[in-house]
Amino acid sequence: MVSERGQVHTLEAIVAGLLLTSSIVFALQMTAVTPLSASTSSQHIENQQQASAAGVLAMAARDDSLRETVLYWNSTASRFHGATVNGFYTRSLPTELGQKLEQTFGDRGIAYNVYVTYYKSGRPQRKAILYRGEPTDNAVSAGRTVVIANDTHLLNENMTSGPRINSSNFYADKNGEGPVFDVLRVEVVVWRI
Repeated sequence: MVSERGQVHTLEAIVAGLLLTSSIVFALQMTAVTPLSASTSSQHIENQQQASAAGVLAMAARDDSLRETVLYWNSTASRFHGATVNGFYTRSLPTELGQKLEQTFGDRGIAYNVYVTYYKSGRPQRKAILYRGEPTDNAVSAGRTVVIANDTHLLNENMTSGPRINSSNFYADKNGEGPVFDVLRVEVVVWRI
């Protein structure tokens, strides 16, 4: 009788061990870790990229190259000076902002797009200034506003002062009364390649 109880306990132990092993194998298969899985290190890298983009925009706002970039508009061709027929740049921006972005992200395997948000017919619109492709899921962005006054002039291709800005020669419309023509938001979207 004692030997039969020992056999039953042994059989129970074997079945319990198999159940435990199979549940561990099942759990490991459910949580596969890939190189693109989110982790604390990738979150840290994304935070660094966002901070770098915000820093570039802050420097560009201080030295006025952010304003230069949004005003570097060819009113005759209805696109930025030297941009593709789509109206945006694909390699780099020909302004100081473009040089800053290239110094910060160019040789690090990091792609970026630059957009400007403005108002047209009372509704917000978004236009690509520099477009290098569709951002991945781990993309981050940083933005900065630029206030455009009524007496602002567009820039010619050689960066000299051009015609005075108005709703017919610029991509944005005048919004409301007063000394402000429009408030534009420049956004840089950054992602690892």
